[in-house]
Amino acid sequence: MNTERLTIIEHLMRWLNLKRLIFAIVLSFFLISVVFPFYWMVSSSFKSYAEIGGRQAVYIPSALRLDAYGELFDPNNPAFQDFLANIINTIKVAVPTSLIAVFLSILGSYAIARLHFRGKNLLLNGVLLVYLFPGVLLIIPLFAMLARIGDAVGFNIQDNLAVLVLTYLAQTLPVALYMLTNYFRTIPDEIEQAALIDGCSRFQVMWRITLPLAVPALVSVGIYTFMIAWNEFLYAMVFLNDHNLFTMPLKISTIFNDPDPRPHVVMAASTIMTIPIILLFLLMERYLEEGLTAGGVKG
Repeated sequence: MNTERLTIIEHLMRWLNLKRLIFAIVLSFFLISVVFPFYWMVSSSFKSYAEIGGRQAVYIPSALRLDAYGELFDPNNPAFQDFLANIINTIKVAVPTSLIAVFLSILGSYAIARLHFRGKNLLLNGVLLVYLFPGVLLIIPLFAMLARIGDAVGFNIQDNLAVLVLTYLAQTLPVALYMLTNYFRTIPDEIEQAALIDGCSRFQVMWRITLPLAVPALVSVGIYTFMIAWNEFLYAMVFLNDHNLFTMPLKISTIFNDPDPRPHVVMAASTIMTIPIILLFLLMERYLEEGLTAGGVKG
């Protein structure tokens, strides 16, 4: 038994050198930095207020209490928050934002990547330049512009989820256009030229050839824009006043700023908000990796 134990240690010492030791330490540090905050959030949603607010940190809750989740979803709870309505509102905003951003970016990025016209590089750089401005700088002129359009057409921009989708497109379209344009440029132009010679129209070429090759990039752009709309707080705070239309970030902020502090409820709501994004990344991991690293030529 001792001989076997020494042999394992000897093998480990031979495998472990200074370079691998440093790599293991750095990797462990980053893993702990990423995993521990998520664990703390999830575990805190099951803690009592005394465990969260105590002087000594409680890393493992004494029991799996569902009080926080009951307050969020149980109508019979005296402090019922109706968090399901906030989830639905967030979905109503995030899904259309992602779909519209992908659709419009397909048309715009394909035109920039394949069609020849004056100033297209300047146009692409100008679109990217808009994305570099912080959202807080764009929100005032955007609000004023939409208010004038709303007065002229006859609709209210306040408490309007469709208007909120438009504001999110102002944030997501620039980066979506830039990402897809670079991906379309990696697809060999000869493939499309051969299809055009065979009699396909430009739209048929894009639909039958380019888009199937660009599926990983489309998924990457879709997830990225969905994540922006899912987590967005500033624009929702400005355009939404009705509590029944609040998205999840606004609702979490409302619970956090309540005079009666309930950090375990905030942690429970944050957990519910975070898990769908994590699951989406895990399910689409293969497409995300291909979309961010692979070119358009399929072996």
